[in-house]
Amino acid sequence: MNKYSSKSAQGGFTLIELIVVIVILGILAATALPKFADLGGDARAASLKAAKGSLTSAAAMIHAKALVDNVTTGPVVIEGAPVNLINGYPATASQANARAFATAAGLSETDYTFSFGGTGLTVSPKGVTTANVGKCSVTYTPPTTANTAPTFTDNMDTTTNKFICS
Repeated sequence: MNKYSSKSAQGGFTLIELIVVIVILGILAATALPKFADLGGDARAASLKAAKGSLTSAAAMIHAKALVDNVTTGPVVIEGAPVNLINGYPATASQANARAFATAAGLSETDYTFSFGGTGLTVSPKGVTTANVGKCSVTYTPPTTANTAPTFTDNMDTTTNKFICS
C-alpha cells in the first residue's frame, strides 16, 4: 500500500468566502469613517474650551494680585511681565496689553490666533477656516466700570450652540 493517499484534504477558504469577508470589511470601514473623519475640529473645540479656562483663571489671578497691591489701573507684574489693568482686570486696549494678558494665561501664538480690538481680546485655535472663525472663538472683554467682572463670550454657531472649528 502506498503511504500517501491520492485524496488530500485541503483546508482554507474558498474564493467566495474571501470576497464576502472583504465586502463586509469594506462596509464596516465605510460606516466607521464619518465617525473619525473630523477629529481635528473636535480637538480644536476642546483646545478652545481649555483656552477659555486659562483666560478666566489668569484674569482672576491678575485681579487677586491687583487687590493685594491695591491698584485698579496701571501694571501688575505676573511672572516677571507687566500686565496693564483697567478696573482691576487685564486691559486689552492695545495689542501689547492684550498679548501680555494672553501670555500670562499661558496661550501662545503658535497654537492660537489673537485678534486685538480696542474693547477685547478674541482667541481662536490655529487651523480654523476663515469662514468659521466667528463660530470658533472666545472673546474676553474687560469691565467698563469698577466693581464689575469681565465677560467671556463664546462665539459659536447659533443654531447648534456648538463650536464649529473645522
